[in-house]
Amino acid sequence: LLVDLLELNTTSEVFKQHKLGQNDQLIGVQDVISCLTTIYSGLEEKHKDMVNVPLCVDMCLNWLLNVYDSGRTGKIRVQSLKIGLMSLSKGLLEEKYRYLFKEVAGPTEMCDQRQLGLLLHDAIQIPRQLGEVAAFGGSNIEPSVRSCFQQNHNKPEITVKQFIDWMRLEPQSMVWLPVLHRVAAAETAKHQAKCNICKECPIVGFRYRSLKHFNYDVCQSCFFSGRTAKGHKLHYPMVEYCIPTTSGEDVRDFTKVLKNKFRSKKYFAKHPRLGYLPVQTVLEGDNLET
Repeated sequence: LLVDLLELNTTSEVFKQHKLGQNDQLIGVQDVISCLTTIYSGLEEKHKDMVNVPLCVDMCLNWLLNVYDSGRTGKIRVQSLKIGLMSLSKGLLEEKYRYLFKEVAGPTEMCDQRQLGLLLHDAIQIPRQLGEVAAFGGSNIEPSVRSCFQQNHNKPEITVKQFIDWMRLEPQSMVWLPVLHRVAAAETAKHQAKCNICKECPIVGFRYRSLKHFNYDVCQSCFFSGRTAKGHKLHYPMVEYCIPTTSGEDVRDFTKVLKNKFRSKKYFAKHPRLGYLPVQTVLEGDNLET
């Protein structure tokens, strides 16, 4: 789709240019094509060799309809179009959270439960279309909305800062977005470390470092296939790096390993660590996603 070439502020400008201000408004296929043509024509000027405008417009339209109009009514909500494109656009993660919040916030730049619900609903459709929604707590976004507002003392509205602070905890329903950013960052990353299992050196991609054993590193293919060595158990804590570590991170990890050396097996069984903020799943009936 080449949406990863698209700058967030460019996307925002195109929406203004096409007068897509009313988020609840439904737009037809022709209007979506017109908007996508402007986007990809702009990208073609910067990336001539990569962008084939008619093909990209066709592919992106098909993706948007698969995600937001699976019944093929020929219409999608303006907000769905914006959130779909912005979620996959190029930009810093927190800047992306800021743009997404701005799209659903009211004129006071505050967001109530309904507006946050609409944002999370449109965002969760992306993994849902891939058949992966169960891993993110199902498509019921009510528990996530509750989690965000509880974090902020159940006030009627939240600010952009409060939303970003909640997103930094990587709530389960939205954890796919920061992971997508980490995957992109890790694709070309080289770590000056050797995999203790397959001996790959340097490790390319994600690097997993043990917080239980000193100098125990695992490459992404060994980690994802669940291989271990040196008496290292799968439930031992690990830390994931998508870019090379700094000296500060090395010292911090060393201190954690030292602490964990004195902890018992029972401690690790009792304190399983999740890398994201869990959101209570509400069962939605025996359909495919559960």
